[in-house]
Amino acid sequence: MPITSELPRLLSAIAVIGSYGALCAIIAWREHKRRITHAGYGARHAPFAAGTQPLTLVFASQTGFAEDIALGAAQQLRDAGVPADAMPLEQLDAARLSASSRLLFVASTCGDGDAPDNAMTFVQRSMTEQTSLAHLEYGLLALGDRSYRHFCRFGRQLDNWLQQSGARPLFERIEVDRGDATALADWQHRLGHLSGSADLPTRSQPTLSSWQLVERAHLNPGSAGLPTYDLKLSPADGSPIHWEAGDLVQLTPPGDPTHPREYSIASIPAEGHLRLLVRQQQRADGSPGVASGWLTRELPPGEHIALRIRPHRNFRLGDNLRRPLILIGNGTGLAGLRAHLSARIAAGDHRNWLIFGERNARHDFYYRNEIEGWLAGDHIVRADFAFSRDQQDRIYVQDLILKGADTLRDWVADGAAIYVCGNAVGMASAVDQALGTVLGKDARDQLLAEGRYRRDVY
Repeated sequence: MPITSELPRLLSAIAVIGSYGALCAIIAWREHKRRITHAGYGARHAPFAAGTQPLTLVFASQTGFAEDIALGAAQQLRDAGVPADAMPLEQLDAARLSASSRLLFVASTCGDGDAPDNAMTFVQRSMTEQTSLAHLEYGLLALGDRSYRHFCRFGRQLDNWLQQSGARPLFERIEVDRGDATALADWQHRLGHLSGSADLPTRSQPTLSSWQLVERAHLNPGSAGLPTYDLKLSPADGSPIHWEAGDLVQLTPPGDPTHPREYSIASIPAEGHLRLLVRQQQRADGSPGVASGWLTRELPPGEHIALRIRPHRNFRLGDNLRRPLILIGNGTGLAGLRAHLSARIAAGDHRNWLIFGERNARHDFYYRNEIEGWLAGDHIVRADFAFSRDQQDRIYVQDLILKGADTLRDWVADGAAIYVCGNAVGMASAVDQALGTVLGKDARDQLLAEGRYRRDVY
């Protein structure tokens, strides 16, 4: 699936603070962790020799794919004896640009041609100004999906800005369509050339594990929309399972082994199953999509499936676990929101506001009994629903944001974080505009920079 800034993430929730001294201690600790995180990804590794400038891989990543490639490339270069580190684009400031002679960029495009959330600070701070980068050589790997109208648009915009600023490309921009193996092999070749070694160690492939489809339920019979299913999976060997709310599943359907698919995980490990919310897509001839058709029709319960759980750091709760949480989404985007609600309820924090949209309440209210039970038990303090086809005038989640503007501003002033999950082209862009209207664009962008506005959009 097909999408925030990298700020510190505490691995444990902060308990209720009993005294001013304890509060100060916790704040100091969090600031210490923040500085460690923002010291740069290269800080994870042993320091390089004095006076040696590493070749830095800079990534703009929404779902984590670009980050994985950048971290993997940095490791490959180090294995070949080349000093290398990696960092998110948001950490690339004017001082680092001025001090760098060579940079490699891995830039995703999300939604309909947008920059990833963790690139927005750099876009606003650097790409809107004229600068001189005549001292800089760079290479760029652009990641995209040709099924969207503006293929690799952010990667192309970044490439143009670098060249207009006087930077010199080490090689022609490489564009990757949905993980295209040929383009990635070209990238691998370029890395080998930069390392001075034709035998650059290849990037190890992610380890897949075997899972069993335990149960599949059709959630919207009679819907005017496409069929949507809830899938429950368990490890085939019964081994312990672990992931965090916000993480993704990556799998490859038998009918299309070249392009892995990604789905938001809809559950937390304590539930005992990994759950997916999958809409059965249709191709132009009316036949089911390769991956969604396989998952929702062809894969029989009891059958095994190879998959990988992939961390989605941009959409995890992290430091937001104990904040009030505003969860906004539509359609199968409810999967990521449900996982966060489950994590919050398990942690005992009920300051949750759900804003969800679909077609009809009668047919398309996924997990209805569960959500209504959470509301009745005060595990969710507010929920607003935009079932667009249930009245003459269409209503969508962005309309609910505008309608609840005063309350939303109060929640944000009280420290709330906002998580958005669902369609990027329609819903997510409209929600972003509505938040800019309600909060002001500067305040919305500040939430993004603070990690209090996070999106998983596709």
